[in-house]
Amino acid sequence: MTTSTSLIRIGIVLSVLLHAASPAHAASCERSIARVQAQLDATIEKNAGADGWAPESLSALRGHQPTPRSLAQAEGSSGVHLQVALDALDRARAADRSGYITTCRRQLFRAKLILQKQAQ
Repeated sequence: MTTSTSLIRIGIVLSVLLHAASPAHAASCERSIARVQAQLDATIEKNAGADGWAPESLSALRGHQPTPRSLAQAEGSSGVHLQVALDALDRARAADRSGYITTCRRQLFRAKLILQKQAQ
């Protein structure tokens, strides 16, 4: 076997190993994150203003559109759990981007538990 053939084979093997270990090929949580985000958004929308209306925030007065997080914050103490669920989704996204699928699933589970408690 010549040196160039050996180097080519080593290069191919390394390429295959690096490609197989890539986080992009691991099972992604992206669809689950989107599904839980939609459920959480619906819960936040449903709860928005349930305890009455509060004065408009400075952001609202400046014409900024509300986000799920700002709506949950506006709910005060009743929105704290929803903020925790949003934080869990943020951690799930970060874990998914880094290829930590187990961590992603764990954070999704936490967000789902909060949603289930809110539904009761």
